[in-house]
Amino acid sequence: MTLEIDINGRAFVLHCSGALYWVEKRMLLISDVHLGKISHFRKHGSALPDGAIYKNFLKLDNAVEYFNPEVICFLGDLFHSTLNNEWQLFTDWVNATRLPIILVAGNHDIINPKKYHDLEVQVVSEWVLDGFLLTHHPEEREGLFTLSGHIHPAVLLSGMGRQFVQLPCFFRSPAQMILPAFGEFTGTYVLEPQEHDIIYAITKEDVVLVTKRQVSMRKAR
Repeated sequence: MTLEIDINGRAFVLHCSGALYWVEKRMLLISDVHLGKISHFRKHGSALPDGAIYKNFLKLDNAVEYFNPEVICFLGDLFHSTLNNEWQLFTDWVNATRLPIILVAGNHDIINPKKYHDLEVQVVSEWVLDGFLLTHHPEEREGLFTLSGHIHPAVLLSGMGRQFVQLPCFFRSPAQMILPAFGEFTGTYVLEPQEHDIIYAITKEDVVLVTKRQVSMRKAR
């Protein structure tokens, strides 16, 4: 279910949900939940099941229950678009969770920050903390290790008999790590690792360190 790693002398735990736990800070980091996306697409005629709306909140509850953090940091794209009926579900979730919440705003976060302020959710453009840059868009900045999202990274793995499987992943390079999208129905983008990159693929039940020979350079279709 989890895999503990070291980044610049700090302990982090990767969770199969796509969440990242900073052990020293007791901080849960989550990227690209895209709340409201399911309601948005249903409003425009997409045939998505009623229960799908609640899956993101169930995943959030499970991650919080597992780690028991002291603070939650969303690395952007918490909401997919404008307000819809999922805002009330989010309000109920915030009130029930009773933890400090920081949102590092992403490109999809267009809801008026006052709405978050009313929930005592702090909204920032980025956060520099103990040598780490917490931001939505991947970037390399001198002297800092970046934790970000936005890309919805995935890896294409090759198997026996010319079979391929595409899995979301934590994509780590020497100066940054891109978190997988946490939300349901978010989609993924296949990245091809370079020599010094490290891939941690996630399944529904596990986090797995991927070896270079397992990675297919064949583009996903």
